[in-house]
Amino acid sequence: MATFKINGEEHSLDVEPEMPLLWVLRDELGMTGTKFGCGVASCGACTVHVNGNAVRSCVLPVSAVEGQEVTTIEGLAESSVAFYEPSALTAVQQAWIDYQVPQCGYCQSGMIMAVSSLLTANPNPTDAEIDASINNVCRCGSYPRVRKAIRAIASA
Repeated sequence: MATFKINGEEHSLDVEPEMPLLWVLRDELGMTGTKFGCGVASCGACTVHVNGNAVRSCVLPVSAVEGQEVTTIEGLAESSVAFYEPSALTAVQQAWIDYQVPQCGYCQSGMIMAVSSLLTANPNPTDAEIDASINNVCRCGSYPRVRKAIRAIASA
């Protein structure tokens, strides 16, 4: 039995301890905002927060988050209001809209989670710090818009 909080809600699930957190989120809890990309923690599509830190959930066994606080893209917004309502968006989510960051959008929930973690730890990162921290793969190449959105948030 695995017990942990996801987006502020306590969950106890009867799953194998080595089951990746990604599959617990998607298959057991129906939270499909976190995406499967590579399965080897390289691309970042599966990024979630564990105790505020960005982690790749595709290789993280659910046993590693026992008693921890997990935040997914579904829980990132400040309230449970629908994503399209501007008052419910975080600064990063709003910047993604304002700067039209996504192209296909598949990697973007992981990218938003990674950027949110970076900006919480470092509200005004340098380009080198952004490069070191945000190593999520975007096959569409939206990196210039990602950087522009990060810069806009940092200067606000």
